[in-house]
Amino acid sequence: MLTDEQQETWFAYMRVMLRLNYEMNRQLQTDSGLSLADYDVLNALADSRAHRLRLTDLATRIAWERSRLSHHLKRMSGRGLVERTPSESDRRATDAVLTDAGLAALRAATPGHAALVRRMFFDGLDPAALPALRTALEAVHEQVLASGTLPRPPRHQHRLPGLQTDG
Repeated sequence: MLTDEQQETWFAYMRVMLRLNYEMNRQLQTDSGLSLADYDVLNALADSRAHRLRLTDLATRIAWERSRLSHHLKRMSGRGLVERTPSESDRRATDAVLTDAGLAALRAATPGHAALVRRMFFDGLDPAALPALRTALEAVHEQVLASGTLPRPPRHQHRLPGLQTDG
């Protein structure tokens, strides 16, 4: 059972998460022709060594089922955003590789996406509340990793690669 405070906090989180996902998806599709799912894949690949990840590692990183990722990568590959190639580390496995077109699409989409996140998420918060919010979110994430069914991702992302000017 959840306490009254836990229920209210959970519902507040759900309202934010659902509405923010809708707004981010709408903004990305309108401004860049990318879905939020496309953006998540491109962002994870751009933040990875040589802009590539084994499909299993990519699925873990973005918390998707492997079958969902395979279907989505097929659509993205058809649009020239990613390629599927034999893994460099295990030829039996498959890697997703960010193409030049995918990196260009990510770089074009990220400034507008970051502006939306700033406006919708951060502008309504007192900057003094950010450290406590970050600590709380990291604690929840750690609990999800400890209690969840997906393997722990290799590392946390701390930047938006599409905002980087270097390759």
